[in-house]
Amino acid sequence: MKLGKVEFCHFLQILALFLCLSGMNQAELTRSRSKPYFQSGRTRTKRSWVWNQFFVLEEYMGTDPLYVGKLHSDVDKGDGSIKYILSGEGASSIFIIDENTGDIHATKRLDREEQAYYTLRAQALDRLTNKPVEPESEFVIKIQDINDNEPKFLDGPYTAGVPEMSPVGTSVVQVTATDADDPTYGNSARVVYSILQGQPYFSVEPKTGVIKTALPNMDREAKDQYLLVIQAKDMVGQNGGLSGTTSVTVTLTDVNDNPPRFPRRSYQYNVPESLPVASVVARIKAADADVGPNAEMEYKIVDGDGLGVFKISVDKDTQEGIITIQKELDFEAKTSYTLRIEAANMHVDPRFLSLGPFSDMTTVKIIVEDVDEPPVFTSRLYSMVVSEAAKVGTIIGTVAAHDPDASNSPVRYSIDRNTDLERYFNIDANSGVITTAKSLDRETNAVHNITVLAMESR
Repeated sequence: MKLGKVEFCHFLQILALFLCLSGMNQAELTRSRSKPYFQSGRTRTKRSWVWNQFFVLEEYMGTDPLYVGKLHSDVDKGDGSIKYILSGEGASSIFIIDENTGDIHATKRLDREEQAYYTLRAQALDRLTNKPVEPESEFVIKIQDINDNEPKFLDGPYTAGVPEMSPVGTSVVQVTATDADDPTYGNSARVVYSILQGQPYFSVEPKTGVIKTALPNMDREAKDQYLLVIQAKDMVGQNGGLSGTTSVTVTLTDVNDNPPRFPRRSYQYNVPESLPVASVVARIKAADADVGPNAEMEYKIVDGDGLGVFKISVDKDTQEGIITIQKELDFEAKTSYTLRIEAANMHVDPRFLSLGPFSDMTTVKIIVEDVDEPPVFTSRLYSMVVSEAAKVGTIIGTVAAHDPDASNSPVRYSIDRNTDLERYFNIDANSGVITTAKSLDRETNAVHNITVLAMESR
């Protein structure tokens, strides 16, 4: 099969080569395989069909059917005795053939991204007998790409993290754009990347889409998040290329680059002397701009006169130092304590030791407040003996109590009558002397347990 006149064929081949090299969106023809032969058994038979691979421009928007190419058989003498028919993919529905001339046209707009090529079969029939005049021939119509698809970031938008204070050139994340155009033809699918928003902090590799840090010493505590806009443009970024964008949210992750620091050099707290052991005296906290493990601290009392009286521990949730009492306080014995307290990071990064030291000191003064304490007896239990024959008013014994407070107030005594319902005994309110108030009978009650109360005299 031949493609028209030889001169026209050569012209089309030269034109197709020029269009391919120039990247213009035109149909092109591949090299002709004119007058091929095939060998069957020992005989070598000449075929009359000449077939070509045709190229059709996609997205053709013209009103007339698009000319694809021409099929012609050497048997056809131009007298109308031969008719041409098409079969295969898209025959009749997309591609039609003029049965008299062999001209093929496309009747619909074609999209290479939907189907890149069509395989068809052509046959030349005797018009009178409707019988083939030569064997059926197969050929391909390829849809030639135009730049009609912009690059797309199928995985966007992106989120990524990079440690703060990272060196310039640290990789953050790679973004990838895909272009549905033909990567084997022209530059329609050749993408380059650029950064539209996010400079001067970040950059992007034009060919790979790898985003990197562009500034040193980016500090999370100053700004912890950046919104980048990355563009991918086809045609190698040239004018006229199509583009697509995506966003990349970059979060600076924390490193331990901030030492703990107490807001004040000294603290003072007042506590009553009656505060029970294990009670919380105070909470102090060293400020640390870092977060998570990088802000974890430990506290310890390193000096002072309250080392055995107080202890400090850390609240894991708030990172506060909790000062608690280990021993009872006594205003009359000691009115104040001074503690020297250190706070230190638990996880120090050697890269940032120059920013240290990663510890700090403060002084805590604890003032013990006096509490009006009740009188204290010289003994918790008194044992006294008296004869059952003792007369009323006989002195049995004396109890004594004193006010432990600094005021040392006078003490008054009384008997808890719930423990002496029959009122066998009396007590002098001022001296604490206990005397009999009734006659006693050992056989009736050999032992009397009474409770004596002591109260401050106001």
